[in-house]
Amino acid sequence: MHMETLWGYSLAVTPTEKSFRPSHRASVHGAILHDASYYSLIELQGPEVELKGILEYCCDPQGPSPGAQRRYTTGSRTLDTHAYEPGDFPYGLLGPVTIMWRPNRPSINADAAKVDAPKTSKTQGSDTTKAKSKAKEAPQTNIIRTVWIRCHPDMFDPVFNALRTSASHILDARKKAGNSDFCKIDLADLREHVNVFEIVGPKSSQVIKGALRPVNEDKRDEFKKFWSSLTDLQSAGSIPRGMVVGLKVYDPRLSFPPKNAKPKVAKDDLPSLSLPSATFPTSTLAQSEIWEENVRHALRKPRYKTKDIDERKSKNLVPGTPLSPERQDDRIPALLIQRSIERPAAISASSSSSSAREGDKSDNGLHGWMLIVPSGWSMPFFMSLIHTGTRVGGQRERQTQAFEAGAAYFPRDYPFTATYESQTNAAAAKEKESWEKKPPAKRVNYGAVGTRSPWKPDWDVVLGLRTASVTPAAESEDLVSTQREPRAANVEIKPWLLCGPQVPSVLNTIFSMLNPTAGLLEELKRLRMKRNLDPIGSIANADSLWKGALVRVRVNLLGRGSPGELAMLYQTEDKDLRQWIKTRATNRGRILEDNEEEPEVTHAIPSSDAIIGYVTTGNYSLSRGQGFAIGAVPLARIHDLKQQAERLHLGASMHTMVRDRGDTICRLARVGILGS
Repeated sequence: MHMETLWGYSLAVTPTEKSFRPSHRASVHGAILHDASYYSLIELQGPEVELKGILEYCCDPQGPSPGAQRRYTTGSRTLDTHAYEPGDFPYGLLGPVTIMWRPNRPSINADAAKVDAPKTSKTQGSDTTKAKSKAKEAPQTNIIRTVWIRCHPDMFDPVFNALRTSASHILDARKKAGNSDFCKIDLADLREHVNVFEIVGPKSSQVIKGALRPVNEDKRDEFKKFWSSLTDLQSAGSIPRGMVVGLKVYDPRLSFPPKNAKPKVAKDDLPSLSLPSATFPTSTLAQSEIWEENVRHALRKPRYKTKDIDERKSKNLVPGTPLSPERQDDRIPALLIQRSIERPAAISASSSSSSAREGDKSDNGLHGWMLIVPSGWSMPFFMSLIHTGTRVGGQRERQTQAFEAGAAYFPRDYPFTATYESQTNAAAAKEKESWEKKPPAKRVNYGAVGTRSPWKPDWDVVLGLRTASVTPAAESEDLVSTQREPRAANVEIKPWLLCGPQVPSVLNTIFSMLNPTAGLLEELKRLRMKRNLDPIGSIANADSLWKGALVRVRVNLLGRGSPGELAMLYQTEDKDLRQWIKTRATNRGRILEDNEEEPEVTHAIPSSDAIIGYVTTGNYSLSRGQGFAIGAVPLARIHDLKQQAERLHLGASMHTMVRDRGDTICRLARVGILGS
């Protein structure tokens, strides 16, 4: 693997072999593994009511609450959401996070409360004894709970500080409400305490079933039913999203080399589809000892070295026979979490029947598992998981999986976040340095092709917060700009990214109003009221929200070509769009001559003032068989495209032109809202 230092870790970026297409095939038809142990993990511990308030104060109010009683707090499912600066929604986006609650065992609630409560005074000690004697009468909301928050490594400090600020806010509100009972909230850094493997592909279930051997002492009926169903599971997508399975397995080196489980499919049933799993998420199924710090600490170093295991195997009469576990062998607790890479179920504007007639193929999500084991067991599990032909992917393969599934990827598809800014600035400096080393005859003259910002997107110009320079991308050594630096048009307008699972429905609601600007404010007020946040009028007004909003979009090219990163999106005139659509409908199915131009292509470079957005991720999509991209467009421009589609009777299909930063060809593309 080619390694690079990213976010303080030496991470694998790409395999040393040419494996772009094989890796894609593995994610679609086989299995591919990625070591995601570099992701950060934060532990939050305290009373359940306070933990719910902390999470709701700094998480996305769209969708279900992180403290949903039956869905998430039981610990049977994980929640994928976005973290924000406390109380600043929709501003202050930090990035995506995964929240998982420790399954609650009512039989030990009283003991847990006794252990976690401080004993600094006799009064506190008597309160603890009283709580223990009346455990049955105590409300369930007073129990001590544990939550894990998993986030990108570059987000650790912002998320940690956001949780700490939220905890202070909740405790202050508790005191103001007159609640004088003692309350303690613990915030712990669990980085490098666990190892995480992400396995994607339809064969991931068989790989896990063959590599892991659960202990015989596990008597849970739910787990036995689930484990037996893994053999015939053709796709992890038939498992409930985010389902958590707790288990304890033997040392995988004892049964090395493993064999993949072989699904049994009757020939009479072919072709067959994977039936929905009969196993449902429960708190009993999610129980695992990996939550215990003393258990993780005891397993940080395996009891036996690999040479000791090999020496025991050499004494077997039949070579290659798995070893029978002994009492001294390690039993490793683990968590198995269903993981899907897909765009939200909310229907985007480009998913209508009219769009389908244009040949837009629906995004096929990728499904698999996330395996969490204690730190120190990375190599034993890694060797067993990849031995049966599972491919290994780096950062490029992980990004490609999200791209093929049509989902946004952090940080490259999250403008205005701190991680996005640092990454784009570093990439811009690197590309500019490489460009300047080339002689003028061997490099693209961005000024000649009309590219305004070739190194990084100028979102503030696209949003209209400042004016662009007169000479776009001028040759630095040939031309010296005599213009003054542009000043901000309105420093009070703060750019922000409108993202979340309910974005398509929110936009449909506000676009149907006579005053969309006021409608956006009302929708954000409604979302903030769901989490008992202060009125949004205290941090912004309707006009600043409307002008500063950026929306992610999906870009599907209607012909040849594949847009690259930093490709520009242009708004088309009504007459040009009408002519292109008419010509495309006339030439549908006809093979073009060698010298004949495509109907959706133009060589006339539009004015830089017509730029309405940029592509953040773009390439040729292997799953779609055509060019595909994910970009961002201001909300006001989305409204203009929507009105243009209504004027031309195009239904929900919004169109734009796409041009690469170093090219002179503009191609017609269809745009849809990306709700994630």
